[in-house]
Amino acid sequence: MNVESIKAIAIAILMSFGVLMPAFAIGNIGSKAVEALGRNPEAESSIRTAMILSLAFAEAIAIYVLVVALILKFT
Repeated sequence: MNVESIKAIAIAILMSFGVLMPAFAIGNIGSKAVEALGRNPEAESSIRTAMILSLAFAEAIAIYVLVVALILKFT
């Protein structure tokens, strides 16, 4: 195995975990937000604010992984 093939395997593993875990996190955040809205509909604005902030952080992790994978690919 040469360096390029090892690098390609590392990028594939990085991207698979880097996309899979934030996807699970986003699903869990949405699930819990809907559950919280069902229990307490009056708190919709605060639940929505916390949910959107949490979704943004989970998406940021996926974007960071993409940047790292691109750096690995082109160096």
